[in-house]
Amino acid sequence: MASHASEADGGERERELEHEIAKLKRINAALIERVEASNLPRSAPYAAFEHSVLLAEQVRERTQALNQTTHELRASNRLLAEARERAETAGQHLVDAIESITDAFVLFDADQCIQRFNSRFAEFWRPAGIRIRQGMRLEELRRLALSSGLVISEQMGHRDRRTVYQLHDDRWVQVHQRPTRGGGRVILYVDITELKRHEHAQREHALAQKTRLLQATVDSLSQGVAVVTASGMLEMCNQRFRDLTGLESLEVPHPFAALCHSSRLVDAADAEGVTAACERRLEDGRVVEVRGHAMPGGGQVLTYTDVTERIRHAETLREREHWIRTITDELPAMIAYLDHDLRYVFTNRVYEEWYGWPRDLLLGGEMEALHSQEHCARLRPYLTRALAGESVSFEFPEQSASGEHRVLLRAYVPHYDGEGEVIGLFVLIRDITERRRTAEALHQAYQNLEQRVRERTAELTQVNGQLREEIAERAAAEQRLREAKAEAEAANLSKTKFLAAVSHDLLQPLNAARLFTGALGEQDVAPGGQELIEQIGRSLKDVETLLGTLVDISKLDAGVVTPDVDAFPVAELLDGLAREYRQVAASEGLGFDYVPSSAVVRSDAQLLTRVVRNFLTNAIRYTGEGRILLGCRRRADGLEIMVGDTGMGIATEELGVIFQEFRRSHAAGRRQDRGLGLGLAIADKISRMLEHPLAVTSVAGRGSLFSVRLPYGELAPRSQLSQAPTAAMGENVLEGRRIWVVDNDADICEAMRVLLTRWGCRVVVADSEASLAAQVAVATAPVDVLIVDYHLDRGDTGLALAERINARRQGPLPVMAITANHSVELRQRMRELGYSLLHKPVKPLKLRMALSRLVTGRLSG
Repeated sequence: MASHASEADGGERERELEHEIAKLKRINAALIERVEASNLPRSAPYAAFEHSVLLAEQVRERTQALNQTTHELRASNRLLAEARERAETAGQHLVDAIESITDAFVLFDADQCIQRFNSRFAEFWRPAGIRIRQGMRLEELRRLALSSGLVISEQMGHRDRRTVYQLHDDRWVQVHQRPTRGGGRVILYVDITELKRHEHAQREHALAQKTRLLQATVDSLSQGVAVVTASGMLEMCNQRFRDLTGLESLEVPHPFAALCHSSRLVDAADAEGVTAACERRLEDGRVVEVRGHAMPGGGQVLTYTDVTERIRHAETLREREHWIRTITDELPAMIAYLDHDLRYVFTNRVYEEWYGWPRDLLLGGEMEALHSQEHCARLRPYLTRALAGESVSFEFPEQSASGEHRVLLRAYVPHYDGEGEVIGLFVLIRDITERRRTAEALHQAYQNLEQRVRERTAELTQVNGQLREEIAERAAAEQRLREAKAEAEAANLSKTKFLAAVSHDLLQPLNAARLFTGALGEQDVAPGGQELIEQIGRSLKDVETLLGTLVDISKLDAGVVTPDVDAFPVAELLDGLAREYRQVAASEGLGFDYVPSSAVVRSDAQLLTRVVRNFLTNAIRYTGEGRILLGCRRRADGLEIMVGDTGMGIATEELGVIFQEFRRSHAAGRRQDRGLGLGLAIADKISRMLEHPLAVTSVAGRGSLFSVRLPYGELAPRSQLSQAPTAAMGENVLEGRRIWVVDNDADICEAMRVLLTRWGCRVVVADSEASLAAQVAVATAPVDVLIVDYHLDRGDTGLALAERINARRQGPLPVMAITANHSVELRQRMRELGYSLLHKPVKPLKLRMALSRLVTGRLSG
């Protein structure tokens, strides 16, 4: 192409030079002719000569220039011939290079016409019957490609100028275009058929792999999943769906409506779209929840969830609620719970009978809507104080639904959430009408006595002879006064003794509920079921705490608690409490410091433990951040056990009343629980009974220090006896152990059987000695532990039953007695017999530790 351009430029230059020479010749001829034809006078020959010389000089110069130009023209012709030869060689090389390109090549000039192309470009168009020639335009090629059917589809690149064409013979061509400096265009057609086929194979492989991954993911779900298209075809399902429907050999895709005749789980309405969750019950008793989820492109995804366990848990919760309500319904006091909006959430039977309203009317109803405006106005000041965080106790005259006027002692105890906010109120109402009447009778008797004394004194000044008669009348009045007071105290004491005496009946169903909850907590349940079980456990623990506190305060008031004073190392008491509350403090984000002591003291270990435990509980409850300290200080008159904290402290005006019943600190800590404000009152009563003085010092905002002082003691020789080794908590020493359980309560027997079986024990339960003998040979059958209830039917006791069984065996069995009796005589009797003792309600962890110690002690013995 360059050689052709050089040849054209040389020819043009040669023509210009020839034209210039011809022009000069014509000028020279014209000048000569003009000189010869001139009419100049004969008198100017010199001028003519001069003019001719000048013309000759000009002709010589022009001739010399013409010769120089001719010489240059010959040199240019030689160079032009050499350039033409090189251009022809370069042109041939260009043709060879274009032809050697493995892809189709074409060159367009500035007018978009074909200048050069290789044979592969011509072969590209030959299948469509198109003959390529030089000079064809680009638009014509495009039109021929589409009209001939050579190109099926065209795909334009977004980020580059590459275009991909799909040809009619299933080949793919990628077109690369680049402009030239002269305005033309170079186009290269690359055959990418193999690359496209490889990409297609890779996409097919990736799609298959994603399909397998999706199927594996769906199969791993615990729910049954079925994908139904808009046309009603079952497109995909997982293994769980096949298991639930019983269609193991189901092939997909499959008409979904046809499955209605094969499985009761599938309903005809499912194919039309499930709009709300519905439940289906299978023949084996299971319940499946069906939900539908619409897909954007039509069709839906059906999920089938087995909710059998959830329904069973709900039934168990209702049963536990029934037990709790049964317990509270049997209490003589009126009990209720109001939420923060003063709506009734819970009421017991006594409360409902007092107001004469059915339960469905009270629960969920607002207090102002159920009571008169006058009644609510009288209670509003106390409710406001209680909602502000204050425990309120006050006397309130009221008329029952039957029209009877009584005096009620109302107590409002705030209920706090985890952030220290009041979320409700516990309401405890007791009838104190008889106590008020007795007090009024005492007051009236006292007034009458004073009046009579004044009258008799006046008469004494008048009649000295009536002195003895007046003295006798005064003595009689005093006797009646003492009798009235004794009757009032006896009435109050009888109520207290009644509540203390019925502790066994109250704790019996609660004990069964705790055991069932412990067994249920060790089973594998649904993800949401464990939270429900923990909630049941917390509720039962709250009921246990409330009942235990009421029973303890009643027993202390009734005087039925007798201290069992003995000497013991104080470390035996404090070491265990330190281990327990170090974990409690850590869970609340608090530090715990313990200073051990080797001192020996004289006291009732169980009652003293209750006092120190109440101190530690209060310290953790009212300490937002900081540390708790447990330690001892030796004094001259005894050992002082001290519990300190860095909490919110106690105001000076409250130090004198914190040991009263139903009194709690006005400071709202972040660790509030459902206590009644009786912990410190019980500690005060126990310390007075044991004659151990209490002390408290506190600075508001900095912390408090509670202490109890007890006398030193001296260990008896029997305290040096070696104790049986304890089982390591990390070892499952109960696996395969044979345990007999005798309890006259069927629910407790069933709870013990379930719980012990979960621990790997082989359990035999019976409600009497005869029932046990009917199941095993009590004299010879192998057994590791005998568990008995202390109170059995027909006046029999678990201790007597254990003695009868051990008398018939060659060697005595390890015996564990479970009872709600906290008497000192029973504990002494158990120590004499060498039996283990647990009090109701029994915590599963405590039961497991006690059984492990018994089994380990027997193995080491």
